[in-house]
Amino acid sequence: MFAIVQVGGFQYRVQQSDVLRVPLMKGNVGEEISLAVLAAGEGNTMSIGTPTLPGAVKATILSHGRAEKVIVFHKKRRKGYRKRNGHRQHFTEIQVNSIAM
Repeated sequence: MFAIVQVGGFQYRVQQSDVLRVPLMKGNVGEEISLAVLAAGEGNTMSIGTPTLPGAVKATILSHGRAEKVIVFHKKRRKGYRKRNGHRQHFTEIQVNSIAM
């Protein structure tokens, strides 16, 4: 069985025991959270919510962290303008425990 959930403005297709890196969420490590189900299916059958389905996906927060640095570089040719910045995005790692429908 799979489900489509929305976390932090992104949609993820999850199955039981999947580990995901999602944008930073509130909560402590080891805490169980509940995610709303947008769509769910098994095999060739699929149910789509309007906007969500009854039931939820239960997940556990494994850790919080920061992703690898992404370099942001701006340049204007022939003008002598160069600017270099770095950015590290915060994330939360969660593990899907169960999908209840």
